[in-house]
Amino acid sequence: MHIAVVGGGPAGLRAAEVAADGGASVTVFDAKASVGRKFLVAGRGGLNLTNAESSEQFVTHYGEPDELWRTLLDDCGPEAVRAWAASLGIETFVAKTGRVYPEQMKAAPLLRRWIRRLRELGVQFAMKHRWTGLDREDGLVLAFENAHGFITVRADAVVLALGGGSWPETGSDAQWIEALTRLDIEITPLQPANCGWECRWPEAVLAAAEGKPLKNIVARAGGAKAVGELMVTNYGLEGGAIYQLGPALRAMKEPAIVLDFKPASTEAQLVRKMGLITRNFLAEAQRRWKLSDPAFVIISHSLGEQNFLSAMELARAIKSWTLPLSGPRPLSEAISSAGGVSWNELNEMLMLRRLPGIFLAGEMIDWEAPTGGYLIQGCFATAARAGRGALEWTRSNL
Repeated sequence: MHIAVVGGGPAGLRAAEVAADGGASVTVFDAKASVGRKFLVAGRGGLNLTNAESSEQFVTHYGEPDELWRTLLDDCGPEAVRAWAASLGIETFVAKTGRVYPEQMKAAPLLRRWIRRLRELGVQFAMKHRWTGLDREDGLVLAFENAHGFITVRADAVVLALGGGSWPETGSDAQWIEALTRLDIEITPLQPANCGWECRWPEAVLAAAEGKPLKNIVARAGGAKAVGELMVTNYGLEGGAIYQLGPALRAMKEPAIVLDFKPASTEAQLVRKMGLITRNFLAEAQRRWKLSDPAFVIISHSLGEQNFLSAMELARAIKSWTLPLSGPRPLSEAISSAGGVSWNELNEMLMLRRLPGIFLAGEMIDWEAPTGGYLIQGCFATAARAGRGALEWTRSNL
């Protein structure tokens, strides 16, 4: 009962763990020299494992198919991920934002213990093996390229967890698309998700505001709303607020975001704070409204010779400042990717309908989620289902 897991990221490792814990012989194949590379990169700023949000709200971050996502998260949700980390001796805590982190805030200690557990379960690792294709004429036969050339490996079931197309240096280079396309699998083109967006800043804005945050703002695009902060960069904007708006922005013919720089105040409240001022409204807004320096610079240098004629006119602008965007940053820079194998190709166990015995997990599937713990949680939830599916498939076909 041999299960091959192709891909050594968090989805592949979790699928391997589930299958091995069920008694299967498991080998993890990866094109790189070591596993967990994207896991380590994601943990550089503090490994955000999941989120303590309510289950009803949690599932809304994944989109369609919502009922399938509900069952995936019921089987392997935030509490399950925290319990899994605790079983490795890694305690977690909930930050004020609801994000869940290991107490050490690092990925490396968790990954080391995880690999140790996998080895104790008997999982084998075949590194520097790049998957190149699949043959089903005589069982499941996987083709790989390694330092010695091309080899084939037989398996009773396969879990493909090769990632999306972001951060290709970690191994998520999407080369699997060609192999699955040859097998007539429907794949939605990959697009950058959780990424920065470009806009044409005036030079004066960059000189004064580059690298500075726009804090406590509300951003809107195409009916979607995001609360958080943004960072002014030399090419446009980065930050959690614009990451959340990615799907809405990609759907717009002419992408733009509308910023509310003072969401805690109404227009009328802002006007009252201006008092008896009758001119130089923007300059007064910095002091009376506590308008941040980056916001002041963006507004003042985007106006040219235009002046605000009243406090109300400025208040309206402050609360609905439209910023046109020219497009997302390249896929290679994105934190994650949208697109992948269509859900129509998969059954409820995440097995390819046209290729029985082949299961998918992680970012290979056509889903996306914002940062904040939802990405790794989605990888774990799909991996747990795929690993269990592969295990049950092998048992039923003994």
